[in-house]
Amino acid sequence: MAFNPKYTITEKILNNLTFIASAREVIEQSHLVPKWEASLRRQAKLRNTHSSTAIEGNKLTLEQVEAIADGKDVIATDKDKKEVLNYLEALDRLTEKGKIEVKDLLTIHRIVSKDVLRDNKHCGVFRDRQVFVGRRVFDGTGFKEEVEYTPPETKDVPHLVKEFIDWLNIDKTWGINPVLLAGIAHYEIARIHPFIDGNGRTARLFATLILYLSGFDHRRLFALDDFYDRDRQAYYAALKTAQENNNDITKWLEYFTTGVAYSVNEVKEAVLKLGSKKKRISKTQIPLTDKQMKIVEFMNANGKATNKDLQSLFNISAQAVHKELSKLVELKVIKPVGAGRSLYYVLE
Repeated sequence: MAFNPKYTITEKILNNLTFIASAREVIEQSHLVPKWEASLRRQAKLRNTHSSTAIEGNKLTLEQVEAIADGKDVIATDKDKKEVLNYLEALDRLTEKGKIEVKDLLTIHRIVSKDVLRDNKHCGVFRDRQVFVGRRVFDGTGFKEEVEYTPPETKDVPHLVKEFIDWLNIDKTWGINPVLLAGIAHYEIARIHPFIDGNGRTARLFATLILYLSGFDHRRLFALDDFYDRDRQAYYAALKTAQENNNDITKWLEYFTTGVAYSVNEVKEAVLKLGSKKKRISKTQIPLTDKQMKIVEFMNANGKATNKDLQSLFNISAQAVHKELSKLVELKVIKPVGAGRSLYYVLE
């Protein structure tokens, strides 16, 4: 049976989508200089990583996550640190190609779960046993595990995932509002629960991938996972509504679109504050390639960059790096400091 999501566009969903479209338009029309855009992108990446791992019990603070991203050590368990490093890598490696394949889902899981699961043989492969979603409750004498959700049988996982991925690759599927499509993807991966562990992180990353591919968050500015982490019980309760309504995900999509509206509004407010600094804002948007934007992000995170730094970052020649740097200098995005072997670049 082909995958076919069950939901109704309610007034709440419609209002959320209307608000999201309006707020996003403000962001898209804003004249952000690359330095500010890089800062917003970096904050979204750090906040997504912190929130998504915290939902699963990671104890690192946002400040510690930022320190780890900067290559610093923090006092924490190896597992917590590795979860954060994995999530940062997964966000960096989310593909922007057109077609989604089953192996893309497996790759996301392999990255987020490597050296975190008890046995790496379970990383990036479908589960080989039945799993349960539960919680620990106190029954008056002690704690016991209470099953809240039983995912599909193990033998059904491969074909359920394939049916869903096949549906995603149908042209008309991408005619669905991208926010709704991301919400559907998030729920379906969580419902199938295809892995031994790490299903929540994988589902959230997969939803993020949908938003990138659809062009909705092509600038990578939104920290959607922040909303879930603010009230984890509401997040789990929203997911549970579909299980209670014969997989009708209407209530889940009401929650999901509310979360996207919250996140997009946060970025809009930040952009408006930056835009109020009239003296420093350019009249036109400065168009940068993805590689050039990554150079700006590197400088924003590290304060400066040398040609050698960027050779390592992109695994390209010194001449290729020089070409990108020259273009950024010409656009007045960066400026050179020093000369010869001491030459480095900083943001304007």
